[in-house]
Amino acid sequence: MRHFGTLTPRHFEVLHALVENYIEAGEPVASRTVARKHTLSAASIRNMMADLADNGFLSQPHTSAGRVPTERGFRAYAQRLAGSRLVRSELDRLQGELGRAGTVEGRVERSSQLLTELTRNFGIAAAIPGENQTLDQIELVPLPDRRVLMVVITRDKIVRNRVVQLDTAIAQEELASIRNYINFNFSGWSITNIHRELKRRFELESATYDAMLKRVGMLYSLGLLDVTLTPEVYFEGAGNLIGLDLHLTRERMRDLFRALEEKKRILQLLERYLEQPNGQLGIQVGLAEVHPSMSELSIIGMRIELPNGLAANVAVVGPMRMNYQRALSAVMHVGEAFRSFGN
Repeated sequence: MRHFGTLTPRHFEVLHALVENYIEAGEPVASRTVARKHTLSAASIRNMMADLADNGFLSQPHTSAGRVPTERGFRAYAQRLAGSRLVRSELDRLQGELGRAGTVEGRVERSSQLLTELTRNFGIAAAIPGENQTLDQIELVPLPDRRVLMVVITRDKIVRNRVVQLDTAIAQEELASIRNYINFNFSGWSITNIHRELKRRFELESATYDAMLKRVGMLYSLGLLDVTLTPEVYFEGAGNLIGLDLHLTRERMRDLFRALEEKKRILQLLERYLEQPNGQLGIQVGLAEVHPSMSELSIIGMRIELPNGLAANVAVVGPMRMNYQRALSAVMHVGEAFRSFGN
């Protein structure tokens, strides 16, 4: 633990004990309460609490009351817990849970559910596609009423589906020929280069007489291979925030739920507060910069970069008084379990 001016490691032991007591009881903590867990006298602890307050780690709601942690105090407490080790049995269990999901999208959705189950807070998981997507394969499935399901799978194992309406029906054999043409010629190519090459072929004079290119061109004009970089985002557990002492009016609570239901707002949270290097925990106490109703919430999460170009974010949002030990452990274990499927 690095020092802050005259603060010593013993100061942060006192801070740690005080934060844990405050998380448990939700009331200002007196020096004599902390003294019960330490060999130091209540007077010595009272002096240390005053030092911590002077340095912005504690505040005193009322003159005669005990102290409560500030955002800075919660952050210092959480960062001290961040060095916890992974438990092999828990990691194996979570890998099994995610493995049963089968697809990237399924694992992202299951990750958000697991984070919520483990912490009883608001769990978030997101898969962020890489900038330069590479084609693995496509599939074309005929549907009733001249419709076709176009499935594009990229090398990062993200699956994208689109149903299009055709002017004239295409036989299943013709769809199979188009699929084979794309997969044989372009599997392993970047999507950008496929677009460039197909446009070049469409513009050749010989394309006028090439029946296959005409069929490919028809589906291409309907959005085949239009691979977007839209993240897959899943979140669970907003209801867990009901009843917490967030000091919100009914209107502000409604605002909070609306904010937590917006995928754009959730992505803002991840982008703003999870900028740490790959695999390192990010901790932010107080989220008012994203939305005023989130001022009493904290986020703990991490970003995971996978070898296939995909990046994933896993995170937990909860009250400042959340169980940080549980949340940190959940994020580390779920993140590491997710990472194991990227090799």
